[in-house]
Amino acid sequence: MSTGFRILNREHSVSSDLVAKFARLPVANVSDSMHRMTAGGPRLIKMHREGVLAGPALTVKARPGDNLMLHKAIDMAQPGDVIVVDAGGDLTNSLMGELMLAYAIRRGVAGFVLNGAIRDADQFIAMNLPVFAVGITHRGPYKDGPGEINVPIALDGMVIHPGDLMLGDSDGVLAVPIDAAEEVYAKTAAKQDAEARQMAAIEAGTNDRSWVDAALKRLGCAMPEGN
Repeated sequence: MSTGFRILNREHSVSSDLVAKFARLPVANVSDSMHRMTAGGPRLIKMHREGVLAGPALTVKARPGDNLMLHKAIDMAQPGDVIVVDAGGDLTNSLMGELMLAYAIRRGVAGFVLNGAIRDADQFIAMNLPVFAVGITHRGPYKDGPGEINVPIALDGMVIHPGDLMLGDSDGVLAVPIDAAEEVYAKTAAKQDAEARQMAAIEAGTNDRSWVDAALKRLGCAMPEGN
């Protein structure tokens, strides 16, 4: 085994049932249910037109500006996989463009999270596969390696293991560890129910706002008379 230039098998993967359940939940609420401690960072922005990202991670660690391992990952991907690439956040060369995107769609890839750049940006909008990346450049990639597939990677401190659940919407990208996915889903579903009740109270004009003044007083905030 050659650390830094190797391809491994993915041993575990989040279930398709959980993927479908999470796909209906806002990423922000899933994040809240994980104590707001995990995020892919604000540099990862949506490159597609609309739609959510949800699926098990197929991880890639690539040399900045090189997409040899990304090509191999697309060949290896199972339908529904999200290919997650740590290429160091470099924007000098793109990692993929229109042709790779079309091939990935044909392969059934559910989306991409790229710590690097894309090119052919208009086609990413037109084809509308969920893709998050950190930038755009017309300069193409190299194909020399090295790199690794199905190893733990990290994006802005967010650790992703092969098979973890990847989520993305207009608020950003989040990884849910496979071993915690059931628990996080239960917490998020409960939060969704609570927010639905709160929205109903807002619409009915019965929303309780007493907690605001209670928090201010508890924190010692000076307030005018009568408040």
